[in-house]
Amino acid sequence: MTRSVQALAYSRPSALENTRGGRLLGLETSGGLTPAGAEAHPRFFAGFLSSPRAAARGLLAVADVAGARYYQRVLAASLDPVVTGNGDRLRFESFSGCCGVYARLDVLREGLDGAATGHGTTNVDVNNPLREALSRMTADDPLHLRVGPDELTVTTLDGPVVEKKVPLPDRWLRGFAEAQVVSAGFDLRAELTAAEAVRFLRSLPRGSGNASRGAMWVVPAGRTLRPTTRPVPGAVCLPGPERLVALQRVLRDATALRVYGPVADGAAAASAWEVVLPGMRLTLTLSPDAARGFSGEGGVLEALATEEAAGDAELVSVLLAWEPRIDPVELAAEAGLTVERVRAALTRLGTAGRVGYDIADAGYFHRELPYDARRAERHNPRLVSARALLSSGAVALDGELASVASGERRYQVREKGGVLSCTCRWWADYRGRRGPCKHALAVRMARREAVPTAGGAR
Repeated sequence: MTRSVQALAYSRPSALENTRGGRLLGLETSGGLTPAGAEAHPRFFAGFLSSPRAAARGLLAVADVAGARYYQRVLAASLDPVVTGNGDRLRFESFSGCCGVYARLDVLREGLDGAATGHGTTNVDVNNPLREALSRMTADDPLHLRVGPDELTVTTLDGPVVEKKVPLPDRWLRGFAEAQVVSAGFDLRAELTAAEAVRFLRSLPRGSGNASRGAMWVVPAGRTLRPTTRPVPGAVCLPGPERLVALQRVLRDATALRVYGPVADGAAAASAWEVVLPGMRLTLTLSPDAARGFSGEGGVLEALATEEAAGDAELVSVLLAWEPRIDPVELAAEAGLTVERVRAALTRLGTAGRVGYDIADAGYFHRELPYDARRAERHNPRLVSARALLSSGAVALDGELASVASGERRYQVREKGGVLSCTCRWWADYRGRRGPCKHALAVRMARREAVPTAGGAR
């Protein structure tokens, strides 16, 4: 697994302090991007929270996921959550160390007591002392939240600096993009009341070892969810139910549970579990299997393999404006592109961490992850392998058929209805459910570059 070191520098540690007017939760920011460009310590918000305890527990849940591995558990460094200000809300995001769980806390305008937020993306310091202080919050005393440096405090070059150096797997950045693609295909499948949500979530297994129970299925039954042994119509996949343990943090303040997923087709699938809180939403999106991280799902490969999407992404990126909800139809009209091309461009921008997807709003949102965006494409194994096959002349086109020489074998790739199938083991195992194999991807690239001849081949 390719890793780099992400250096996060904070002017001081984040802390929860008691003051005469209530409590002050100060979340310190590291380097980030804003409409004005890169800033060392951007400020996004300063105001009171409508539901202090729920917000504290929601933030802890996101931090829990950032410090957890649900598969092959080992002690690992925790990556501080990413926070994005979208003008009317704050979004706190994290990925588990195994890349199989994506967590996001959306603190909406009503949760921020109506106060406006800034625009931009950065990391926020969530240290162990802060976690302990947030865990001890029991009453809804007034809580003032500050995200970013206090304007009344001047930090000089001689001032305290808290620096964290954490290993950042490249698959985490790819995971953000893949989670966006898979979430865009979800629909609301069930909604439970607070009481039923608490009852259902507390009934789930909470294993102490690796999440290895595999996928279970649930189906709406009256006001609750009933486990089923097979994916019957209307069923939702719950892969590795132990991975929902972070939701236990917020059950006391939950008002509803919403479940999202694709149409059941018999195979294990990703799903999203959203706990509705006062003025907030906490969502955990689970990969199709505890042993599968989002980074290898392959949903972005088609967009990465086309130069048309690359050009469209450059155009669309100019039109992004830190909007809390991006409408592809409106963006298409503004960019002069079809909706399909805009969606492909948004997928490609997602690989750079510039776009996320909110299933509750059924829309994309703008963010700018403070990481090297080029890594996601440069270190995607299937994409790198496909380009190597293409550049070595391993692809031979012949109408709807194509052959690809890989190692000592030659694979046949067939196109039918715009879908490519292959004779390799990857296709036999996944049947396209994890994106194209490297051979099909190389053929797709070759067809786009091909200059037709009398024989239809190149």
